[in-house]
Amino acid sequence: MEAFLVSLSLVTLGEIGDKTQLLAFALACRYRVHWPILAGITVATLVNHGLSAWLGLWLADLVPGNVLQWLLGGSFVLLGLWMLIPDKEDDQTNTRQWGPFAASLVLFFLAEIGDKTQVATIALAARFDEFFLLVVAGTTLGMLIANAPVIWLGNRVRQPRFEKMAHTISAALFVAFGIWTMLAA
Repeated sequence: MEAFLVSLSLVTLGEIGDKTQLLAFALACRYRVHWPILAGITVATLVNHGLSAWLGLWLADLVPGNVLQWLLGGSFVLLGLWMLIPDKEDDQTNTRQWGPFAASLVLFFLAEIGDKTQVATIALAARFDEFFLLVVAGTTLGMLIANAPVIWLGNRVRQPRFEKMAHTISAALFVAFGIWTMLAA
């Protein structure tokens, strides 16, 4: 259960103020529907985080345990510091030609490539290698918890002071989890 709860909390907090929330907001404004966008986000996240977790499992088998613990701890600390760097709003491609589900699926999958939560999913899967499915479930649910309110509430959620506080809390959690992981090594 620890793998699920750590994955859920880190990704939920890590997503607050992230570019994917801006993307969810933009898609909701463009299409004015909720469920197809949420479904597209869900499928994109399951595929992206599933592949990321698989990569984490592969790394766990490849790298010796003690070295892996130090690498993972360091990566969590670096992710925490990365959380303090605000995301830039990316230009959106023309998604009018696609439906809300397809646009959400493709754009979210692409937006997650190289994103903090993808890197976190790789590290979490390597850390909790025996609980691969719990990591994917936790990171996916965390993504949905962070993005669903944006789809429904829109601009009220996006307040700079709230985003800064969420980034600071997320950063502290990532750094603390990284230090805890290195101490456990």
